[in-house]
Amino acid sequence: MATTYSTPVEPKPGGPTLGALWRSFGDYGLLLSLVVITAFFQYATGGVLLQPLNITNLLLQNSYVVIMALGMLMVIVCGHIDLSVGSIAGCIGALAGALMVSRGWGVFPATIACLAGGAVAGAAQGYWVAYWRMPSFIVTLAGMLVFRGITIAISDGASVGPFPESFSAVASGFLPDPFSMDGLHLLSLIIGVLVALAFLAIEIRSRTRSQSRQAAVASLPVFAAKNGAVTLLLLAFCYVLASYRGIPTVVAIMGVLIAAYTFLMNRTVLGRRLYAVGGNLKAARLSGVNTSRITFITFINMGVLAAVAGLIFAARLNSATPRAGTGFELDVIAAVFIGGASATGGAGKVLGVVIGAFIMGVLNNGMSIIGLGVDYQQMIKGLVLLAAVFIDIYQKNKD
Repeated sequence: MATTYSTPVEPKPGGPTLGALWRSFGDYGLLLSLVVITAFFQYATGGVLLQPLNITNLLLQNSYVVIMALGMLMVIVCGHIDLSVGSIAGCIGALAGALMVSRGWGVFPATIACLAGGAVAGAAQGYWVAYWRMPSFIVTLAGMLVFRGITIAISDGASVGPFPESFSAVASGFLPDPFSMDGLHLLSLIIGVLVALAFLAIEIRSRTRSQSRQAAVASLPVFAAKNGAVTLLLLAFCYVLASYRGIPTVVAIMGVLIAAYTFLMNRTVLGRRLYAVGGNLKAARLSGVNTSRITFITFINMGVLAAVAGLIFAARLNSATPRAGTGFELDVIAAVFIGGASATGGAGKVLGVVIGAFIMGVLNNGMSIIGLGVDYQQMIKGLVLLAAVFIDIYQKNKD
């Protein structure tokens, strides 16, 4: 058997590229960006941004964006796009109003029916993309128009509400505190400590595994500094929530979904195949991956998460409106790209997407508090999105 020798690659002169430098920070670079943006608006708003009440409102306002961004990440990693998520969310909200308010259905059966409706909406679009090879941009653009029309038809062009209290409590309620400590929600602090310990355990385990494989790892002082800073941020965040009313129910749901999708993307066969399909479709197909089925599942999942977001948004408003969900797709797609997902597919992380969603949330909230006009807000968000995609393209061309 002949031995093949690879030609050594000469290092590029002029030092590390922007892309290599940014990747050396990884998700910590995104987190640092979020901290810097937050600090700026904390100063610009005179301390209003980080008040417990405003942080709680910020979480509630962006929960549905984060939830849809988890599904959009899978779609974009797979090499596609979904422009219909806002319309599906609005459509499901209108369906919930029709079932619970107009027809008197119970909360549980109506919720199941709405989630099934989201799955059907995702499957209807995924079928054309996966099995007929139609461009996802065109299919979901058509879907955006179709589902917006269905929303108006279901609601008859008028708001429907109010919802039953047990349903609206999902978006406005908080985790109960069995410890009853005056002025402090002790359960939220306990959850914060447990999450911080779990984070440290996962990071230490990952570092140990990398060392056992003789892979490059950060020095111990750098590792301790980065993870110590993240741990302190987590604890401080939970303390601020605990000083108000604790962790909102929606945030708890969002946290469970983030953990589940992190495991799905990083530790399952489906996750690995998603990255393979988005990275190189032909190679994945030749390797035996059923690429059509993966794409189909991805769109069904997106439809279900859009339905969850639509239910949360309707519960928060305590009514279903025909214009609900308008423009959601822009914030969701922007959050995914700002979070580091590749515009060409095959790359992206759940943690990065979550941070990207909160970068958009802090921008929206901070600019609104300081009274910046909607025109300037739209321009700034557009420039931030353009910069995120530019960094992705730049590092691919240079590295």
